[in-house]
Amino acid sequence: MTVPTPPPGTRRLTVAQALVEFLAHQYTERDGRRHRLINACWGIFGHGNVAGLGQALLESRAASPRGTTPEPPGLPYLQGRNEQAMVHAAVGYARQCDRLSAHAVTTSIGPGATNLVTGAALATINRLPVLLLPGDSFATRRADPVLQQLEVPYAGDVSVNDALRPVSRFFDRVTRPEALIPAALQAMRVLADPVETGAVTLALPQDVQAEAHDWPEEFFADRVWRVPRPAPDPAALADAVRAVRGARRPLVIAGGGVHHSEAEDALRAFADSTGIPVAATQAGKGALRHDHPADVGGIGHTGTATADGLAREADLILGVGTRYTDFTTASGTLFAAPGVRFVNLNIASFDSHKLGALSLVADARTGLEALTAELAAHRVDPAYEEAYTAAKSEWETRVDAAYAADDETARPSQTQVLGALDAVVDDTDIVLNAAGSLPGDLHKLWRARSRRQYHLEYGYSCMGYEIPAAIGVRLAAPDRPVWALVGDGTYLMNPTEIVTAVQEGLNINIVLIQNHGYASIGGLSQQTGGERFGTDYRFRAEDGTYTGPPLPVDLAANAASLGMHVLRAGTVGELRAALADARTANRPTCVYVETETADTVPGAPDSQAWWDVPVAETATRPAAVAAREVYDRHAAGRRRHL
Repeated sequence: MTVPTPPPGTRRLTVAQALVEFLAHQYTERDGRRHRLINACWGIFGHGNVAGLGQALLESRAASPRGTTPEPPGLPYLQGRNEQAMVHAAVGYARQCDRLSAHAVTTSIGPGATNLVTGAALATINRLPVLLLPGDSFATRRADPVLQQLEVPYAGDVSVNDALRPVSRFFDRVTRPEALIPAALQAMRVLADPVETGAVTLALPQDVQAEAHDWPEEFFADRVWRVPRPAPDPAALADAVRAVRGARRPLVIAGGGVHHSEAEDALRAFADSTGIPVAATQAGKGALRHDHPADVGGIGHTGTATADGLAREADLILGVGTRYTDFTTASGTLFAAPGVRFVNLNIASFDSHKLGALSLVADARTGLEALTAELAAHRVDPAYEEAYTAAKSEWETRVDAAYAADDETARPSQTQVLGALDAVVDDTDIVLNAAGSLPGDLHKLWRARSRRQYHLEYGYSCMGYEIPAAIGVRLAAPDRPVWALVGDGTYLMNPTEIVTAVQEGLNINIVLIQNHGYASIGGLSQQTGGERFGTDYRFRAEDGTYTGPPLPVDLAANAASLGMHVLRAGTVGELRAALADARTANRPTCVYVETETADTVPGAPDSQAWWDVPVAETATRPAAVAAREVYDRHAAGRRRHL
């Protein structure tokens, strides 16, 4: 067969080969520092991508010159075990890289593609970039229906990949080779944009992936996507400054945008200059060190008494890079002072206008620097500083009490597990969590020592995120110890990427807490009149409910069977030793601990603010009736800020 000679200035490649080559030449740049935008591609291969993207990734590695740059040749490939988990790993990587570098994920058609949906939703909700490359059914329809194809009688152009549309910030189906160029450029634009970023999907029909085309060489040239730091509008800045100067009890709420912008130093300078206290959302925790005088801890339903008390009496809230979720606002009940006003510094106009705020659309670091300069010589009343400093000190004694474990031979509680870990880590460690009862305990109690130490995925609060995300974080920060904190419920959702950590030699640490069920939802069920129905992992009792003996499940043995080094800890003393050993281990290590759950064991302080989970308006069981009375009392405090 004669291979056609490509026209001058072009290169003949398949669509998949062209896409891989294009991705290897995309960069972001911020503050003069350049990063590869797509640094690797995760993949599980099937008939929908094995001969297209699979072959292209292989060819990229084989054809790229090696040893000529410090970067990996071509586009590195990472092998996963579950498609959802691959997206979680990519998200963990992107977050640790401050959204300046990301991963791609390729799957076959059918179940491989639909497994991406949960991970895509998590990425988009958290505004974190990931490029999804699912295979798709034949664009030419010469094989129709192909294996795993969804047939829709009323629409011939629908596939299962359309399920990714609502959870993607950009979606395109590349049905012709020529369509790849505009689609790929739009995909990169969205991934690199701090306002637009999230999951981006390019659906690739399996026949089109393998189709050859003559591509212009310009398509493969190095392309830099500059990430700007927009400054605030002068009039809006003046309004914000007047609002801050006129406030008697202002409070800053730091969100994840502070970290994404690398604005921690600017926030510290602002707090040092003005004396305004700083509370943090789950995504923003660690924006100030825990021991900074102005850091008053977590805000909202899982926040500290100090921060929530300040929020209730604040006359001005300065939100920096926050989305104001219901956990932050205590479902609209937290900011209770008459006439309270909001100033929202956010790079996204959509978020900056929330709660009827004075909108300050700008990069978090640039905006904070501008505010600090304009507020020179302004400082809050010394009595206000003294009051929140005393409240902060009082809360620290409650943290000490929750962490304390006097009996080294006793089974630890969950908060004592956190206390033992707190005693082992230093500024370099990274702690990950997403779901269960741990996020509440961590938000209230964890003493964040450095930027990006505290990694809580609480936008989607997805069970099964922690282990694969720890792999992504470790890839982004290979010199930092990484801890994934998981309960038994989360572990059972998604343990498969332990095999990936073992395969890649990534010495992540897993702290696996066994409490025999869904502890967080069990507690919520109890509060809302559900009486913990269906939340314990137990055998059926004679009455048909799951209230019999605990299930004889050995999750430590399961982790070991997947290749992890496992350390079992039955007491507080054994736990301390196991955590210390895990931190210095040179292989993936799991510390398995069964926690004490009896009501007599001290735990984290109760929630300091409400969360609106509607309770049955009519019921016959006394628990639900009582829970509804409590619900109605709290609901009466809701307000809409206009």
